[in-house]
Amino acid sequence: MDNQMKKMTTKSALLLLLTATIWGIAFVAQSAGSDYAGPFTFNAIRTIMGGVVLIPCIYFLDKGKKKRSEMIASDQKNLITGGILCGVVLFIASNLQQIGIAYTTAGKAGFITALYIVLVPMMGIFLKKITGLKIWLGVLLAAVGLYFLCMNEGFSIGIGDIYLLMGAACFAVHILVIDYYSPKVDGVKMSCIQFFVCGILSAVPMLLFETPRIGSLVSGWIPLVYAGVMSCGVAYTLQIVGQRDADPTIASLILSLESVVSVLAGFLILGERLSIREGIGCILMFAAIILAQLPEQERQTA
Repeated sequence: MDNQMKKMTTKSALLLLLTATIWGIAFVAQSAGSDYAGPFTFNAIRTIMGGVVLIPCIYFLDKGKKKRSEMIASDQKNLITGGILCGVVLFIASNLQQIGIAYTTAGKAGFITALYIVLVPMMGIFLKKITGLKIWLGVLLAAVGLYFLCMNEGFSIGIGDIYLLMGAACFAVHILVIDYYSPKVDGVKMSCIQFFVCGILSAVPMLLFETPRIGSLVSGWIPLVYAGVMSCGVAYTLQIVGQRDADPTIASLILSLESVVSVLAGFLILGERLSIREGIGCILMFAAIILAQLPEQERQTA
């Protein structure tokens, strides 16, 4: 049983690490996409695209399974409820993030967004989720690492930072909602529902406050497709599947590595220089992940 559980935990960690990698690269796509579309337009198109991509995946996955006569009523209820709740929270979080990115630097945006690593265990207290001292130390170490990694200028609070901070709080809620529903439902189906909910909700303010232009969307098709297919369709689904067997606080720590990936991707792909300060930040964050993954020492009874 222990070996099976260890195998599942390792699989979850790898899936979440892959999620963080895709999201880290997606920061470039989101920044580039804002030049071609407003925040609501960008998120409406990419999330609906993510949902559409998952439809054939669901079809082929269901085809490979043994068919049951009907879905259990409780499972169906959890699937629909979880998908709608995740979609509503994702709608709020992703649009707050996209709006905030336009008002601040990418480094600051990455740091503030990743503060969900602190917010998740704090919110977990109210849900009676116990977080050990070792994991709290890992969270604080990661927060310091994020500061070194992302903050290259003086820290001050502007309107964009407030949007991003509210977005970070919503992403923390998103992680906790997934933690509750993912063990109960089919992760791919719930992910598909959340994207269509998020896309439809984003389309309303898009039509009210923005004027999407076909020419601009065609010009920015590369960041839109990456954000839709990879960041939404693939990464968010991997997050739901990966969190099935992962503690939400540890999951948030692994997912926060998206900031490290974004810096390393800039260094490896774009030839950007990696400063000593950023290198220290990367080391601290990796140390935090390793600390959080170390097994707890069992107390011996007399």
